[in-house]
Amino acid sequence: MAKLYFYYSSMNAGKSTTLLQSSFNYQERGMATMLYTAALDDRYGVGRIVSRIGLAAPARIFDDKTDIYQEVARECEENDLSCVLIDEAQFLSRDQVFQLAAICDRLGIPVLAYGIRTDFQANLFPGSMHLLALADELRELKSICKCGRKATMNLRTDDKGNVIRQGEQTEIGGNDRYEVLCRKHFMELVF
Repeated sequence: MAKLYFYYSSMNAGKSTTLLQSSFNYQERGMATMLYTAALDDRYGVGRIVSRIGLAAPARIFDDKTDIYQEVARECEENDLSCVLIDEAQFLSRDQVFQLAAICDRLGIPVLAYGIRTDFQANLFPGSMHLLALADELRELKSICKCGRKATMNLRTDDKGNVIRQGEQTEIGGNDRYEVLCRKHFMELVF
């Protein structure tokens, strides 16, 4: 039985790097993969998964209207697909997470989803919440706080480094907008 995997973490834990390595491992063995990333994350160009260490690959994009199940089912009609990999999985909708489960259960294709668990206010992202509920396997990827402990939180800052406590859940950015912290240091700054 194919499984739905959710690899989650704070930012800067190597999710995109791990996704690209997993895809490479399949492809190296002659197996086809489908890669997806969120349309709203266009920092490195639309339809590109790029890691902080310089690895990159083209990917299909998803937005709130994308029927991932139908796209994968159509691909399966033409190619022998071995795995579906999703970057920025926190931006998936509830329906799309259910579609990923159906890809595993009906099409027999494993799905590896990679995303951030919580936002800058310690709220679950919708995609992450539903992946935590439906995934067969949950795997935490580790990042490091400035104190050396495991970082689990994403602190949003402005361009001067001031802490942002309110705002829209989604604001695309990297080290210029976010700092990863352990819970203790996060709470000291926001609570």
